[in-house]
Order: sequence, then structure tokens, then C-alpha cells
Amino acid sequence: MVLNLGMADQPKQINFTIIPDDAPAEGDKSPARTYSNFCSIAHTPFDFTLTFCEVMPLTEKEIKEAESDHVVRAPVRARIVVPVQFVPNLISALQEHWRVFSESYSNVGWNKGPGPIH
Repeated sequence: MVLNLGMADQPKQINFTIIPDDAPAEGDKSPARTYSNFCSIAHTPFDFTLTFCEVMPLTEKEIKEAESDHVVRAPVRARIVVPVQFVPNLISALQEHWRVFSESYSNVGWNKGPGPIH
């Protein structure tokens, strides 16, 4: 990332890399790791909202309810809102990590095909 500092007539450019800092701020807890196996995506002209949920195996009662109203409710674990300008970089980063992951674990049986897209 490049950051321009200084006066308009005297620009100063600094190149830097942003890295996650897991050290908690004073009085804060360290960030919790949250599991999710479902993501719902919505957007406005200004941002994208990624809503991460955890879908657990259904009970008999939940199966009967789902059969009647065709809805399964899943608890929201995190909701992340990002600006539209952030999305192309997120997509690129995910594609690159998926490529490396696929090459690293190509012999694993469960890593076959793209899987469902929701």
C-alpha cells in the first residue's frame, strides 16, 4: 500500500505493508476466532455485507418445520461490511489463497470440485 503524506505541493510517499496485530489493546480481549460454514452476501451501491452463520445438523423438529415453511434459521456469528472498493482485492486474495491451498492439498479426497455456491 502507498500512503501520500505532506503538503499538496510537497508530496511524500511511504510504501508499507499492513499486517494483522493480534495483540489486544489495553483493556481489550484478544480477538475471538469465530467458526462459520455459511455466508450470505448483500450489497448496496456503497458497500458489501458478508453475514457469516453457523449451520448445524437439524433436529427432527427443525426438519419438520423446514418442510412446511422451507426456511432454516442459522445463528449469525459475524456481520462484516466492506466498501465496494475493497471487494476486488478481497476476491483476488481469496482466489490466490484457494490456488495455493488447492495445489498444496490436491491429493486430499474432499478437495474435489468447486462445491456449491450460495
